[in-house]
Parts: sequence; structure tokens; C-alpha cells
Amino acid sequence: MAKLTKKRKIANAKVDADKLYTLNEAMALVKEVNTAKFDASVDLHINLGVDPRKPDQAIRGTVSLPNGTGKTKKVLVMCTPDKEEEAKAAGADYVGLDEYVTKIQQGWTDIDVVIAAPNVMAQVGKIGRILGPRGLMPNPKSGTVTPNVGAAVTEVKGGKIAFRVDKYGTIHNSIGRVSFTADKLAENAKELLTLIMKMKPSSSKGTYMKSVSISSTMSPGIGLDTKDIA
Repeated sequence: MAKLTKKRKIANAKVDADKLYTLNEAMALVKEVNTAKFDASVDLHINLGVDPRKPDQAIRGTVSLPNGTGKTKKVLVMCTPDKEEEAKAAGADYVGLDEYVTKIQQGWTDIDVVIAAPNVMAQVGKIGRILGPRGLMPNPKSGTVTPNVGAAVTEVKGGKIAFRVDKYGTIHNSIGRVSFTADKLAENAKELLTLIMKMKPSSSKGTYMKSVSISSTMSPGIGLDTKDIA
């Protein structure tokens, strides 16, 4: 087992493992116990009472965080030439089609989001086995397959994120950076949590939002009071 550093021991001592904190308390505390020397990501971990194997309980969607994520995302837009200027004007980092299909087949994946026009999905499908496992495959449900590629780029650059439940029934997402104020982190977290609560499937029985915690990179997890969130 890795030996805890002095900073990590101090941080752990500040978090009561048996306490469930309010949203505002948790956001202030996650900043206080951060031990990273860089602008660490602040992440939400939401365990849901769903069975992801059932299509109606495979929770997924998108949300625009009011204060952004604090990370500049590299966006690739795959489209026909008539849409290229629209994508570039919106701020896409890479725009094209065949050349990027080839690059990705050769191992290039230095991107955070792939947006595709509907009429090029046949070509994009050729690299689905590469993009899919990395969470990069464009999907209509996440708004990344759309004829309005410029608007999609603007939304992603402005703080729109995609979320989906994993096979264990948990959603993990970054909602900002430790450099954000506690209020901004709380606003972002509330936006995501409120949407997920509204998405409770009618077939899900028992407790829906079983547990929620927050942590920054290399810091202890902080439990959130789900009643306060509600």
C-alpha cells in the first residue's frame, strides 16, 4: 500500500468520513483539502439505484454547466466541405473528414470531443471501434451528431458536458477546478445533480440517488447529503 504523504494525512483529518455534508459545505471543504500543486479537477461521483443493463435505466445525457468546466476541450468536427467554415468559425480545433479517419486509424486520438454531421456517419463508423472505448464516438443523444455543427462546438466550448452511467450504476464527471470559487462549484454541481434527479426512470425501484461524493484530484472524497441536494 502506498504511504500517505504528510499533506494527505492532514487533508484526511479535515474530512469526517461519517458525515454527509451540504453542497455548500462540501465545495468549501474540497478546496481546503486539495493537495495537488496544479489546478486540479473537481469531480462528482453519483451512485444510482438503477440497472444499466436495462435500456430505460441506462442514464445518459448532456448538461451545460453555468460556470464551464475550467478545461479547454479539443474539438474535432467531422463534416463535408460545405460545413467546414461554420465549424472553424465556432472555434473547432480540427475540421475535416477523410484525413482524420485515416489519422485516427493510425492511432491519433489527441481530442476531447468529436462532433459529426449526420451525412458523414458512415465514414465515422469505420473508426467506431477506436472512438467508442474512449468515449469519443459521436451520438445524437449527446448532441454530437447534428447538422448544426457550429452550435454544437459553441456549446462544448462553453461548458456542455456529456454524462452516462457505467456498468456499476455510477456517474463520474468533472464539474470544475479547485481554482473555482465554492459558489461556482456548487452551482455547477447543482445543475448536473438536478438534471439527473429529473431523469429517474419509472421502472427504478427503491432509492434512486444512493450516494454522492465529491473529490479533487489526489484528495479525499467528501460525502454529500442527498436530502440537501433534493
